[in-house]
Amino acid sequence: MKNLKFIILITMTAFISGSAMAQTTTEWNSKLAQQWIKKGDWRNGTTLNPHESTNNIEFAKQYHTDKAMWDKVFTYLSNTHLDTIAPGRYPIDGENVFAIITEAPSRELDKAGWESHRKYIDLQYIIKGKEKIGVVQIDKATVTKPYTEAREAANYTAEGEYYIASPGTFFLFFPVDVHRPNIKVEGFDVVKKLVIKIKVN
Repeated sequence: MKNLKFIILITMTAFISGSAMAQTTTEWNSKLAQQWIKKGDWRNGTTLNPHESTNNIEFAKQYHTDKAMWDKVFTYLSNTHLDTIAPGRYPIDGENVFAIITEAPSRELDKAGWESHRKYIDLQYIIKGKEKIGVVQIDKATVTKPYTEAREAANYTAEGEYYIASPGTFFLFFPVDVHRPNIKVEGFDVVKKLVIKIKVN
């Protein structure tokens, strides 16, 4: 009888471990990632939505690699009074996650450059105003200034898709996403903006 109980216990432990492992090694595809985003368990109280340009598969992978870190990101979005917060840098999780608030003029198109990052993912959100943002995959861009750790950026020339960024929707830029932010939209001279830097896993 004791042996039977022991065998049942070992079998249950193996099953639970296998289930946990399966959850952490999900093979994400477009459909699964879209379902996960729509379900909204990641929100932690925020009502903001990811922009249609978001790489949903990469979002799902990064989130599930370090859920605790990403939960801090969305808790910050949910609990912070962004309309009244002053420009500056704000810690969220040490050097893993931090927020930068700016309130400044946006740029004419020829003054805004294409960039990508390696160490950090950018979450960009317009608090007040509007700006135009360009997005293109890194394999469709040509490097003009190679990546350096000092700048945590590389620069490019590219032909990408352009979107209007406005309150209610955040953009996510992963290392494969070359982006061209801060482009002026007529009628919006000064834009208040949040950028959350999230360490790449």
